[in-house]
Amino acid sequence: MSSRAKRKKKKPTWLKVLLSIIVLLIVATGAYAYTVYHSLTSAVETMHSPLDREKSDKRTDQVSLKQAQPFSVALLGVDQRPGDRGRADSIIVMAVNPDTSSVKMLSIPRDTRTEIVGKGTVDKINHSYAFGGVKMSLDTIEKFLDIPIDYYVQVNMEGFKDIVNSVGGVTVNNDLDFTSDGTHFPKGQLTLNGEKALKFSRMRHEDPRGDFGRQQRQRQIIQGVINEGASLSSLTNFSDIFSALGNNVKTNLTFNEMVTIQSKYKKASKSIDQISVKAQGTKIDGISYQLISDEEKARIHQILVDQLELKK
Repeated sequence: MSSRAKRKKKKPTWLKVLLSIIVLLIVATGAYAYTVYHSLTSAVETMHSPLDREKSDKRTDQVSLKQAQPFSVALLGVDQRPGDRGRADSIIVMAVNPDTSSVKMLSIPRDTRTEIVGKGTVDKINHSYAFGGVKMSLDTIEKFLDIPIDYYVQVNMEGFKDIVNSVGGVTVNNDLDFTSDGTHFPKGQLTLNGEKALKFSRMRHEDPRGDFGRQQRQRQIIQGVINEGASLSSLTNFSDIFSALGNNVKTNLTFNEMVTIQSKYKKASKSIDQISVKAQGTKIDGISYQLISDEEKARIHQILVDQLELKK
């Protein structure tokens, strides 16, 4: 057989090998994608916890994620103990606007004195969760800010360390040298695992800014989780991430709504503006509260109304 004939015979062989490799890659990628999809849907199904709650009277029409309308979400960091419903250790409201590709993030001091809707009392805002769970918390937050709260995400703070560990830890910029629960946190850039991140976010007594400094640290941890979770490196440990979320997070967002947010609101997460709150610490009947003036509430309300493009 001539060398030319041999070359003709070899060419189809190498072509078959190349095609086989491509097919194997497609199959492997498809199997990986299916595994990711299956793990994600299972986690979301575990996380999904709808509320028996009437439509907010703060909106004339239901928000439409498919039409990429601005929406709000309340993040409730709950400190739960055995035999106790717990309290909202952290209350953060996020107003997401895809038109401006931005998010306004507001931390409400947990000791804020306000009306507890459905209880008929005036108390610390974080007690609303202890009295009536997520529903009473959302109703109280709505009344306090005078805006609709469209969605909620509840995070078990004790299990939050598992979420941080699942994304490989978080990086923060610490502006205060302090020690909390036996762990020293020097000033500067720090990489924290789950246990240290929880200690970092909970400390407030050694901070001259009190609860406000604590809120700032909590926002850094949340931003760090978002950044790490969105990175390509997190794809290798997706199973740990989904498992940690499924075990420690509850939300009324459905899987399809999450997919819609990912596709239509993705750019907004790159610009997160933190709204500062001016409050006055005081004691009433021996109990510590944070008082927020009507003028300050009106200022915050207007920022959120503009962000959500609500009709006036």
